[in-house]
Amino acid sequence: MGDYKGVRVSCFMLVMLLVICTNGEDAYRFFTWNVTYGDIYPLGVKQQGILINGQFPGPQIESVTNENLIINVFNSLDQPFLISWNGVQQRRNSWQDGVYGTNCPIPPGGNFTYTLQVKDQIGSYFYFPSLALHKAAGGYGGFRIFSRSVIPVPFPPPAADYTILAGDWYKKNHTDLKAILDSGSDLPFPDGLLINGRGANGYTFTVDQGKTYRFRISNVGLTTSINFRIQGHKLLLVEVEGTHTLQNTYDSLDIHLGQSYSVLVTADQPAQEYYIVASTRFTSQVLATTAILRYSNSAGTVSGPLPGGPTTQIDWSLEQARSIRRNLTASGPRPNPQGSYHYGLINTTRTVRLASSASIINGKPRYAVNSVSFIPADTPLKLADYFNISGVFSLGSIPDGPTGGGAYLQTSVMAADFRGYAEIVFENPEDTLQSWHIDGHNFFVVGMDGGQWTPASRLTYNLRDTISRCTVQVYPRSWTAVYMPLDNVGMWNVRSENWARQYLGQQFYLRVYSPANSWRDEYPIPRNALLCGRAVGQRT
Repeated sequence: MGDYKGVRVSCFMLVMLLVICTNGEDAYRFFTWNVTYGDIYPLGVKQQGILINGQFPGPQIESVTNENLIINVFNSLDQPFLISWNGVQQRRNSWQDGVYGTNCPIPPGGNFTYTLQVKDQIGSYFYFPSLALHKAAGGYGGFRIFSRSVIPVPFPPPAADYTILAGDWYKKNHTDLKAILDSGSDLPFPDGLLINGRGANGYTFTVDQGKTYRFRISNVGLTTSINFRIQGHKLLLVEVEGTHTLQNTYDSLDIHLGQSYSVLVTADQPAQEYYIVASTRFTSQVLATTAILRYSNSAGTVSGPLPGGPTTQIDWSLEQARSIRRNLTASGPRPNPQGSYHYGLINTTRTVRLASSASIINGKPRYAVNSVSFIPADTPLKLADYFNISGVFSLGSIPDGPTGGGAYLQTSVMAADFRGYAEIVFENPEDTLQSWHIDGHNFFVVGMDGGQWTPASRLTYNLRDTISRCTVQVYPRSWTAVYMPLDNVGMWNVRSENWARQYLGQQFYLRVYSPANSWRDEYPIPRNALLCGRAVGQRT
């Protein structure tokens, strides 16, 4: 009898241990995606699109803070393929970032299973195909990370949550666009704009009068900033790339390449249909497209001229950007207020100035950062670093500031120390707006202004309540400064979100290094990691 009781107690303790372990682990979501070509007609012309499970745009990803996402991607194209996750930080895990500097492409007919954890994140993002000009054919989709149920959100639950993926579009096939760039020519002006993969009035959002809705808007285009507005309705900004904002009201919002915004819209107008408008910014020719906001009890169809928006005005956009601030009392992904991280009181350990430029190298247009125009290596940089493969890249192959010299080709990698705190100044001496993204990190946009940045510019920094985000614009002949905690070990892509400029060299990699060689700082190479180039034959 005593032995029986002992066994029973042991079994009970084992069951309780299993329950505790099971409840303590964050949830898993599983996805299986098949990437194919398919006919699409977004601007009324038949094109070869990139579809995911037959969809353009691809399936929406919905997740909750800290969940694990297992995404098995089958490549049924005739070209190598990768998906990257714009704004998803991949904490300690640049192995999953899905750009060529970290991952071998999925070969035609092959598959790769991404294992992501949306650790300590909330907000609105998107995924996209990162190789060549695949992004010009689709393959992108929305990515939402909801707050955990125990974390307060600083606005009531909306009646519904909508994703808007807007951006410029070309009628030419992605292979034709790549050939244009490879030949040394510039991309032509876009043929139009899309909202959720469709042209003018091709998409309808239905709302009930008196209710409030959340719209998550991302600019997934290739070359152009957009302005977003809804006829007769105000936009209450609540979140930008994972940060709850002061809830300012806007008539329209400028959304630059690669950026994501969340707004609340209340259906408080007479019951009818209204235009949702996206139009190009800072272009001599203004393109526009529309979707429809339809009241469920609508008594009329959409009518009247499109609501006007800004076109080439830079000062208007700059002032709007400066008005976007953090909500200091709201919780982020954790229960502590966003304002409890006093970013402005931390001493910076390093200043990096990044100047973009357009050049001619070997008779063809190229784009550079601090005079270095990036060229991909024959082996992903992360694999070369892990396996100590020499000759693939060199640390320090891009300087910390502008050189003033002529542009040259190089596989550029900048070294950075884990737990450093960097001041990064994006400098734009050109006449076109720039949009910059840094993988694996969020940064605090402490300042932006026209002219040349100098150390005296620091006197204008917002060191209290600026927005934290992962993609930021730099206006023509202007600068933007950010503070960035170097808190994520790995190999991280720093790039222009103008896809032609990125493809032709305006990018580099930031290697954030910890000498500890510990799982606490970085996960080991995945067992299913694809190997290519000089990493073939290595063991994972």
